[in-house]
Amino acid sequence: MIYPQNASDKLGFAEIKLYIKQKCLSEPGREMVDKIQPQVKLEQIDRFLRQTNEFKDILENDAPLPVDHLYPIRPLAEKARVEGAFLAEEEFYRVLLSLRTVYAVIRYFNEREGLYPNLEILFEHLPIENKIVKDIEVVIDERGKMKNNASRLLLDLSQQILKAEQEAHKRIDIIFKQAQNSGWTADGNLTIRDGRLVIPILAENKRKLKGLIHDESATGQTAFIEPEEVFHLNNKIRDLEFERRREVIRILVELTTMLRPHIPLLLSYHSLLSKLDFVRAKALFAIDVEAEMPELSKEAEISLHNARHPLLFLHSKKEQHTVVPLNININADERVIVVSGPNAGGKSVCMKTVGLLQLMVQSGLLIPAEATSKVGVFKQIFADIGDDQSIESDLSTYSAHLSKMKYFTEFANARTLILIDEFGTGTDPLFGGPMAEAVLETLNKKHVRGVVTTHYSNLKVFASHTEGLENASMLFDNEAMRPMYILQVGKPGSSYAFEIAHKIGLRKDILELAKQKIGTQQKKVDTLLVDLERDKKEVLDTKVAIGKRERELISLKAEYEELQTYLDENKKQILRKAKDEAQQILKDANKLVENTIADIKSVKADKEKTKEIRGKLTQAADAHRVKPIKQAAPIVATGAEELVIEVGDWVRIIDSGNEAEVIEVAKNNNLILALGDLRTVVKRAKVVKLRSKEKSKAIKKSSGHTPSGADFSPEVDVRGMRTEDALQKLEAILDRAVMIGYPNLKIVHGKGDGILRKFIREYLRKYSHVSRFEDEHADRGGDGITYAYID
Repeated sequence: MIYPQNASDKLGFAEIKLYIKQKCLSEPGREMVDKIQPQVKLEQIDRFLRQTNEFKDILENDAPLPVDHLYPIRPLAEKARVEGAFLAEEEFYRVLLSLRTVYAVIRYFNEREGLYPNLEILFEHLPIENKIVKDIEVVIDERGKMKNNASRLLLDLSQQILKAEQEAHKRIDIIFKQAQNSGWTADGNLTIRDGRLVIPILAENKRKLKGLIHDESATGQTAFIEPEEVFHLNNKIRDLEFERRREVIRILVELTTMLRPHIPLLLSYHSLLSKLDFVRAKALFAIDVEAEMPELSKEAEISLHNARHPLLFLHSKKEQHTVVPLNININADERVIVVSGPNAGGKSVCMKTVGLLQLMVQSGLLIPAEATSKVGVFKQIFADIGDDQSIESDLSTYSAHLSKMKYFTEFANARTLILIDEFGTGTDPLFGGPMAEAVLETLNKKHVRGVVTTHYSNLKVFASHTEGLENASMLFDNEAMRPMYILQVGKPGSSYAFEIAHKIGLRKDILELAKQKIGTQQKKVDTLLVDLERDKKEVLDTKVAIGKRERELISLKAEYEELQTYLDENKKQILRKAKDEAQQILKDANKLVENTIADIKSVKADKEKTKEIRGKLTQAADAHRVKPIKQAAPIVATGAEELVIEVGDWVRIIDSGNEAEVIEVAKNNNLILALGDLRTVVKRAKVVKLRSKEKSKAIKKSSGHTPSGADFSPEVDVRGMRTEDALQKLEAILDRAVMIGYPNLKIVHGKGDGILRKFIREYLRKYSHVSRFEDEHADRGGDGITYAYID
């Protein structure tokens, strides 16, 4: 499926597996990582991806999975399978810990039945055989040693050994003290030789103490003697220990025999633990590279959104750098992407990212890209990366490339992903370029998918007019002379050979000589590509600015709708409350009227009493009457005063009673008033002019404010500003001009390429208060200045 065999290593897949292996807890898990290979069955790939994604969800959002002990059970089970063989104490202890882990895992998923369906498949139909654990726990303690009470005989032997050891130790202590008192001993205390407790005796006194000499010091001055009495006790202990060991083996053989019928189940448990460790390691790696599960497609296609090279991403995290994400689409219409651009601009990384992420997906690994990404399944992945020259095979660099091209053209099909780095290099460009074009044309006829990087102009031209091929370039900041690592599909990129040479300081005369030697047509093409790069960068900057503005507008719209909903709800509540109060008032009024009529009847229409009763009714009615807001009586001017209101006069707004200064008299019979820092427009008929005394009081009230438009300038200069900043400044000035009623605004934006002028005028068309706009007179700036008229 992968050609050549080392292609996956060159793409970095071996390093990915190494990272995952480091996450494993067991050797079987690491062995499974070594066996990772890309698959071609969609259902199998989907299951592997979902298992990893579900384990990632557990690690991030659920209680920890109990996987503390993942000892390999298979070798122990195979050993126990042999008749007459038995497991040692520590081996049974490992089996016990592993079984506890298995049962804890099964219970974990049983408690969450249905939440992780793809992980549940791993242990489907596996029973919890508690008898195995109980049988082992009867014999093995929590330190991994045999319990003394594992059998009655073992308990008896253990007690005898303990008693004999105590007696032997007591006896040798007595003999040691006697020897010390007699001056027979050398410096030091009791010591051990050949596993026996001995007394250090001076060589000249060794015949004075009966016993067995086990050793001598290096100088020969000290003999290590086991006293005769203690020797017989130690032999008894040794015999008891042999007998105890025979009983231990008998118990272990019996326990192994009890375990033997469960060997198939133990092997299933081993498989479960290995797979869990394997999937857990994949999920931990996915968390490290911030990976997601893409959408799988039956078609041979790739659509990556904000994808990152995983190895580059891990390195950047250590260095605290940022990786520029990749967005690329390969489908039935755009089958092969021909990527060009400057050296060190990211072409190879782009191609390797596509290839590596494809290998990862088909191997069941999550990828560092948006979950909205879509990845198909390829039956073959062919790659030509790096220098594969071989002295043994008598292959030059170009011969190695050609041998791969031969294989590609013979065996590629519509389900093949090709990845070719620096297509056509390694020989004379006059011949390498046409050869590469011929190979690319042949591959395109086979409807292969893939990514090709190149510097050859003929391939860029060929891709521009050939169906199924699509030019793309890595953006380059030709002002700062640095790559931006952003892939732009649709246009080829320049190699920036002269620009880069100039930046590193190559002499001008050499550059000029080089320019003279290249063809005029080629020079024009490269210059055009540089210009296109510049245009693409400006469009990209504008797109980013517009996107930011759109997000702000969406946020404001959401806030407005939320506020509107809140106001509507409050309005409903107020109306509901008012209706309830009105009904209660009406009910009380009806009751009061009925009581009043009854009282009048009871006093038989007595005038004084009737008047008193009516007075109470009137008081009750007044209590529910809305009191009018007291307003100062409007002072209506007469004669000439009524008509003459000038800038600087003070007026009272009849509707609100507020006092304000007139800062402008508009032609449409409106007044522009200053209320402190606020500006408002009011019709002349809605205000009355204040007299001198009232005017003085009003001025004192508003002290500390500057109620005039003197600080406002109807001219805004945005030359040299970024589009986003210019529009923000223009919006603020426009809003203020509308508020204080200025009729027009002068916007100085300059000529340049006309991009800033274009966006400003598009903004003015959408601004509801701008009635029209026009250029300044040609003698005073022409289309470098725009006049906006505000209605």
